Amino acid sequence: MKILLAVDGSKNSLDAVASLIAHVSWFREPPSVHLLTVHLPAPTVGGFGGPSKKVLEKYYREEGEQNLAKAKKLLDKARIPHQDTILVGKVAETVCWFASDKKVELICMGSRGLGAAAGLVMGSVATKVLHFATVPVLLVK
Repeated sequence: MKILLAVDGSKNSLDAVASLIAHVSWFREPPSVHLLTVHLPAPTVGGFGGPSKKVLEKYYREEGEQNLAKAKKLLDKARIPHQDTILVGKVAETVCWFASDKKVELICMGSRGLGAAAGLVMGSVATKVLHFATVPVLLVK
């Protein structure tokens, strides 16, 4: 089974990693895990020369590696192999695109635990992933 494990370095996303590790025995064979973090694009201000492409790429890579670090450590300790990816874009849409591109069978991610009404008003990433995903989504509180 191919699983997309979306993380952002938060406690909730690390809870999703821990939950996957705790329940890996649910799967007949060890899952193939794609560990993904998505960084929002840096805002651009028209007319002003912002940071260079090189500087932005370094920033995205460093932030992405920081977001992945604890999740990687947990998966490595549990001896669960994983492929790590850092992407830039709208988070929910990028998670769903990546899931489709890699033909994953499950998206696993943390939930901020907002109530249904608050989630609708705030448009949380988890709510958007549930809306856009074409595969099952496991949200971990």
